Amino acid sequence: MKSSRKDAAGNLITGVQRGSIADQLKIRPGDMLLSVNGKRIEDIFDYRFQISSESMTMDILKKNGEEWELEIENNYEDPGLDFENGLMSEYRSCSNKCIFCFIDQMPKGMRDTLYFKDDDSRLSFLQGNYITLTNMKEKDIRRIIKYRLEPINISVHTTNPALRCRMLNNRFAGEKLSYIRELYEAGIKMNGQIVLCRDYNDGKELEKTFEDLMAFAPVMESISVVPVGITRFREGLTELQPILKKDSAETVRLVERFQKEAFRRFGIHLFHASDEFYLLSGMPIPETDRYDGFPQLENGVGMIRLQRDEVRSELKKTVPSDVRERIGIVTGELAYPDMKKICRQITRHIPAKKITVFPVKNDFFGERITVTGLLTGRDIFNQLQGKNLGDRLLLSSCMFRSGEEVLLDDMAKKDLEKALGVRISIIGTGGSDLVRAVNSRNYRGRPKCGGYEMSAAAGPSKRKAGR
Repeated sequence: MKSSRKDAAGNLITGVQRGSIADQLKIRPGDMLLSVNGKRIEDIFDYRFQISSESMTMDILKKNGEEWELEIENNYEDPGLDFENGLMSEYRSCSNKCIFCFIDQMPKGMRDTLYFKDDDSRLSFLQGNYITLTNMKEKDIRRIIKYRLEPINISVHTTNPALRCRMLNNRFAGEKLSYIRELYEAGIKMNGQIVLCRDYNDGKELEKTFEDLMAFAPVMESISVVPVGITRFREGLTELQPILKKDSAETVRLVERFQKEAFRRFGIHLFHASDEFYLLSGMPIPETDRYDGFPQLENGVGMIRLQRDEVRSELKKTVPSDVRERIGIVTGELAYPDMKKICRQITRHIPAKKITVFPVKNDFFGERITVTGLLTGRDIFNQLQGKNLGDRLLLSSCMFRSGEEVLLDDMAKKDLEKALGVRISIIGTGGSDLVRAVNSRNYRGRPKCGGYEMSAAAGPSKRKAGR
């Protein structure tokens, strides 16, 4: 059925998959989706809910002003439309002023996207981002429950309402903790995160937070503790103290004590300290079973253990190359000792390869930032220029912007290659990728994961920032 209407609110269609239902119905890019089954579409979840049926109706506004009402027998099949915005609505930004916010510690003049503070529950479901719940209303919680948007990743930080208000600089931050119970009672799976700030939410406060969150297991499937990141750009911000070796050891001991209790009660370890705590304290990395399948790998929990496991497994099935080659590997200062041990293991199995690991100090953000994923091209160049880098230089994909060959400071891989005079290979973050990259001189990797985009709620996400 066709009619004409010039003024209508809807979702701009930017692509139509060839051969799809929409293509067959002559829907084209530039048309507007007005409604599905008579319902205005608020976002991607409304859309997915409405098209998941045997049949449906769609109102389409054509570019020429005609309005089409289409009755579609789709048999639960996606009609094949792409939209201007992946969420089909505006992204929700963070309303907090967290004392530990990494974005507030960024220097001026960098790419605009690095300063966006997301705090959107839909991105938590779609991309694994962590949210604080502070910009959510009861309506939003109802939609999460209705559409079963799980797991939801929550930046808890503390269960002390007054302290949470203080740390997030948001007067609603304490009362919003009640949403965790609502999600728990509805059976919505959750993961929690705590950014540990010395003299704020550590020690007895951390212990109390653990005790409170234990009540939501096993619906809350994991809770990670990560140390606050402190850059050299903190002028005018709340003074924070770095996490020291003693603090790290105390945190690990507390985590492991609660792990035992959680495993006894629920069969999961629930609480996890990030790799940084183990490396800073010098305490042994937990065995594989204690990571419960690595639910918080992207937050820096278990990356070392998984990499060790994958290297060991990959070497068992690798036929060693006999092509002699010298290879350099760039890493942050934190992971340097472990990376050296791993590379010795690899070269014992592949003796034709000689590996040199180059630790790069983070002059850009400051010496307290030691993870690999926050290294800049300029720091890599300044510290490696003039050195014998071998035949190839390996850089982790966690240093690069998602899907691109561009580093944090906008230096392109090709420009760094030219400046250093060496071929650079981008490799995945897993141990298998490392072994394959070393063994094959023709290895071709590309950045796949998000490299350095920041999460306002938690500082640099470890999925994004890397080790």
